[in-house]
Amino acid sequence: MLGIDKLSYQSRWCRVSPLRKFALYLLMLALAFALPPLGQGILLLVIAAFTCWLLRVGPVRYLRWLAVPLGFLLLGVVTIIFSASHQTQALLWSVPLGTWHIGIDAQGLQVANQTFWRSLAALAATYWLVLNLPFPQLIILLQRLRVPRLLIEQILLTWRFIFILLDEAQAIHRAQSLRFGYRTLPGGYRSLAMLISMLFSRVLLRYQQMVTTLEVKLYQGDFHL
Repeated sequence: MLGIDKLSYQSRWCRVSPLRKFALYLLMLALAFALPPLGQGILLLVIAAFTCWLLRVGPVRYLRWLAVPLGFLLLGVVTIIFSASHQTQALLWSVPLGTWHIGIDAQGLQVANQTFWRSLAALAATYWLVLNLPFPQLIILLQRLRVPRLLIEQILLTWRFIFILLDEAQAIHRAQSLRFGYRTLPGGYRSLAMLISMLFSRVLLRYQQMVTTLEVKLYQGDFHL
């Protein structure tokens, strides 16, 4: 299974109703958007500690998860902090660039601070929901929220084919590695190209097998959810 799926099944709240989890997630999001930056920072610490306790993971591993989107967040915050103006009085610190001055704006610094902590708190809340909600409970939640049945079926099939894709890719990569396909850089590129082409054909074959299985079982266009 995927790492996220493994973590969701080892959660202490694995058996808790998905509706309760979703309600708590909405409460976390509301607090993340309503609280001031200091409150958002405290909320971030509380959610992070709660997530680590539920999933039985250490804080270092959790920080690694946060480091994935943190680069994009910092890039967005930097663009908010810096501003361009003809007048240096409007900037706390500036560098002349022709007739313009590029520097740090006081208002932009305040907005960046609010955006940073709000985004981290909302991200921690989203991580909490995703990592504590097994996929079967997600399907139940979507049904309770009256999501169209066709969309739920598409999500279910997409999730199923992710596992098929990873399984086929790992099998091909393992066979290539045993034949020293990635020993050199040129050989690695050739092996990667072969992996992609073979993966496409083998996934299509698995799809045809699934269609045949459904026809044998008198599939009428609806999955039993």
